[in-house]
Amino acid sequence: MSHFERQDGILHIEQISLEKIGQDFGTPAYVYSKAAIEEAYLQYTEAFTGQKHLVCYAVKANSNLGVLSILANLGAGFDIVSGGELERVVRAGGDPSKVVFSGVAKLEWEIGKALELGIACFNIESETELDQINRIASDMNVQAPISIRVNPDVDAKTHPYISTGLKENKFGVSRDLAMSMYIRAEALSNIDIKGIDCHIGSQITDLQPFIEAMHRIIDMVDELEKVNIKLEHIDLGGGIGVQYKDESTIDVEEYAGAIQQSLGHRKHTLIFEPGRFIVANAGVLLSQVLHLKNNEGNNFVILDAGMNDLIRPALYQSWQAVSVVKTAAAESARYNLVGPICESGDFLARDRELTVAAGDYIAIHSSGAYGFSMSSNYNSRNRAVELIVSGDTVHQVRKRETIDDQLNLESLFPSAFSYSTHDK
Repeated sequence: MSHFERQDGILHIEQISLEKIGQDFGTPAYVYSKAAIEEAYLQYTEAFTGQKHLVCYAVKANSNLGVLSILANLGAGFDIVSGGELERVVRAGGDPSKVVFSGVAKLEWEIGKALELGIACFNIESETELDQINRIASDMNVQAPISIRVNPDVDAKTHPYISTGLKENKFGVSRDLAMSMYIRAEALSNIDIKGIDCHIGSQITDLQPFIEAMHRIIDMVDELEKVNIKLEHIDLGGGIGVQYKDESTIDVEEYAGAIQQSLGHRKHTLIFEPGRFIVANAGVLLSQVLHLKNNEGNNFVILDAGMNDLIRPALYQSWQAVSVVKTAAAESARYNLVGPICESGDFLARDRELTVAAGDYIAIHSSGAYGFSMSSNYNSRNRAVELIVSGDTVHQVRKRETIDDQLNLESLFPSAFSYSTHDK
């Protein structure tokens, strides 16, 4: 069900109006529905009822502690790509034994911390990383649980920036290299082989690439068994797309059925790493109209939110739905929605038919994933407040930044040393 609906002409999130949220908390504001997050997670995990599995939420999609704590309370696992994300999971009440650590450039302190906390698995991306993790585990006198991330060379037919399963991408290793790495890993004294991993990309709307990747991974699992390397789990990553505009998305029940059919008689645990699927459509970016402007027939809605708040439209040329929170008493027109950033690429939507006036609130939908988590202080702008709505209650889960927050880690250059070396 939708958790964003109009009541008396005003757009609500759950049981509270976005107009009131804008008035009470200011804008820009990221606003998330607790019920929508829970519903999406449960839909995913319940699709695999009867199959041993673990859904590990991809923290990079939205790493707010409030969001993570909702998922931790539901028993979710977590997919992390940094030590900072690991710390967030722990502080949110997540179980380290349900954490998988992905990424091509894990730092030594991150690996050490993950081993200390007893995470479920490292997804290894290179031969040198295998050696690195074995050495650190040896120094700590522990066994490091690992899987090897295989690049199945499957075209996910998605945006090139979020495609990860082709041989030209930086992620994973080839099938042949993975096979040799497994054989070498079996001989390493501080490595405990747990499974195999792949992830072919994000915002995928066609089931076939997932099936093709699963078949290639299953072939490797069977080949490894022939050399007496038995895996406990198969990690298929995430990537199921969501509807931003009019995409025909994958039905998660159909996806689950296809994956389990491919698994056949095998008894492996299945691990998944969805991020966007769980949070994208659970959140909006709420902004206020500062001005309406016409440049020789080009109409602009100038907002108080910009590309520093939501970079997806500028970075990926992505489309996200836009709603005026309260219907304005004005004539409709076609507008480009732009922000205050000093860049011509600073836009949040283009060519949208809107009935809007200065002072109105605008909701940019599908902003729960890769919205705040990719935001920045570009142009020395403060990052937005983050809010979670549960029923008719609003919880502030991240305060709006202040200029002091931005500057606290910086200092002036000491004037006593502000001379050139040529003056000596």
